[in-house]
Amino acid sequence: MAWEIVVGIETHTQLRTRSKMFSGAATAFGAPPNAQASAVDIALPGVLPVANAAAVEMAVKFGLAVGGVINRRSVFARKNYFYPDLPKGYQISQYEIPIVAGGVLKIALAAGEKTVRLTRAHLEEDAGKSLHEDYHGMTGIDLNRAGTPLLEIVSEPDLRGAKEAVAYARTLHDLVTWIHICDGNMEEGSFRCDANVSVRRVGDKNLGTRSETKNLNSFVFMEQAIEFEARRQIELLENGGMVVQETRLYDPEKGETRPMRTKEDAHDYRYFPDPDLLPLVVSDSMIEKIRASLPKSRGDLRKELIESYGLTPAQAQVLTSNIETSTFALSTFAGQPKEAWPNLANWIAGPLAARLNRENKAISDSNVTPEQLKELYGFVASGVISSSAATGVVLPAMWDGEGGAARIIAQRDLKQMSDTGALEKIVDEVLAKNAKQVEDYRAGRQKAFNSLVGQVMKATQGKANPGQVNQILKAKLGR
Repeated sequence: MAWEIVVGIETHTQLRTRSKMFSGAATAFGAPPNAQASAVDIALPGVLPVANAAAVEMAVKFGLAVGGVINRRSVFARKNYFYPDLPKGYQISQYEIPIVAGGVLKIALAAGEKTVRLTRAHLEEDAGKSLHEDYHGMTGIDLNRAGTPLLEIVSEPDLRGAKEAVAYARTLHDLVTWIHICDGNMEEGSFRCDANVSVRRVGDKNLGTRSETKNLNSFVFMEQAIEFEARRQIELLENGGMVVQETRLYDPEKGETRPMRTKEDAHDYRYFPDPDLLPLVVSDSMIEKIRASLPKSRGDLRKELIESYGLTPAQAQVLTSNIETSTFALSTFAGQPKEAWPNLANWIAGPLAARLNRENKAISDSNVTPEQLKELYGFVASGVISSSAATGVVLPAMWDGEGGAARIIAQRDLKQMSDTGALEKIVDEVLAKNAKQVEDYRAGRQKAFNSLVGQVMKATQGKANPGQVNQILKAKLGR
């Protein structure tokens, strides 16, 4: 009989706050070891935790985005276990009453859309980090991550196989970055997934014994780990063995999972409400304020850009690649005529994006603002300069800090030649020198016309108005 692979995913999403979940210590990545560990984080006697309001708001934002139930009253609990990078001997988390219950995430598969149920999303603090590779025969402890705010998002076991699991993880990653609650940097550990994998015979309604593969910080590794783990369990069962409930780690170099420790059940952690923290109360007014701040979904905005703004699907795809780009684009479009939007979209997705990529900058740090792009487009729309001069000369000069569009156009003498008489004289000279292209054009070869346009633009150093050049050439060529 065939086997069915069943997967549930637990995702630790680092929230985009400047300070930790229960202390004022910074959360910035890359600080020297233990430079961002406060008295609260290292559990000095007498310190008291205080919940981070921004983290709570982000959790609510996620709950609304997935259609979950926001519990007006939730409780922080102590999850008790010993590990060297957990100074308190317990982790502050949520257990019986999480801040978000339920919700769904729709994922796109080759066979169509699938709805994945979410069990819960709860707030908790991260542990520190054990450093094994930097010390010979010893382990170093870095507590910079201790106390970092996490939203743990738990799915139901609705996923069937590695590809569905990866589709779910990618969709969740897109969502949390889109609503701006997580930077999504998997290499830095901002988005880490644990895969709960089990197998059962096709048609069997009971779930098999699961293993949990921890800290998968790559979609490629996630797929490989789930596929290996499923094969391991199937081979074990077919050979008469039993699957043990355990926590495992994935070794990408060997392409295999290996045991880490026996998997605990909830009672092993001896959860109880944290006596140092009051119940977390979320008001209706707070929820409605957060609901009003939610951006349109990526899919809805992409559809609007195509149907209402006249953009191509490719343009819409680029402009909704992240929330910062879409915000920049919409600010650029604001107040501009509809015919300007596709051109402005090309500028953002083309030369501006290329410059940002070259200098490894986010669009939110762009040297050129939406207002400057609007000003530049105004000069193109009025015929003062050509589009090629705008993107090839003025835009790079604005990026380099040479001033606004008007100043650059004046300093570099970029105004288009629009004098009909002068243009006709130049066109006559080009036609006289390019008799072969004239003959080819009259024989129906369109490329010859484009060549003639290029010759006129070259003769005018790119200053001729392309529209006028086309009109004059067609009139003189009799077509």
